[in-house]
Amino acid sequence: MATSELAATYAALILADEGIEITSDKLLTLTSAANVELEPIWASLLAKALEGKNVKDLLSNVGSGGGAPAAAAPAAAAAGGAAAEAPKAEEKAEEKEESDDDMGFGLFD
Repeated sequence: MATSELAATYAALILADEGIEITSDKLLTLTSAANVELEPIWASLLAKALEGKNVKDLLSNVGSGGGAPAAAAPAAAAAGGAAAEAPKAEEKAEEKEESDDDMGFGLFD
């Protein structure tokens, strides 16, 4: 990760920790105070991405995702059942292909 990307991220964390709204102007001010050159487009993109979000909540919920795998388990079981039916369909298709060879001619005859 580039120095400017890290500086912008750290600036956003500083603003969130102080309870200050994260804007592109404030991100540029903090990064320039740290002698890091950050293009204004990146500051505005980061500010828009974090707009309306509580960064502290995002950080405290990084490792939590306990509900998602449990909800995905029934879907995986259903997909497993569909996958078990697929080989049967392939076997039927192969049988049809074999019957074409019984006609007495082949592709390379």
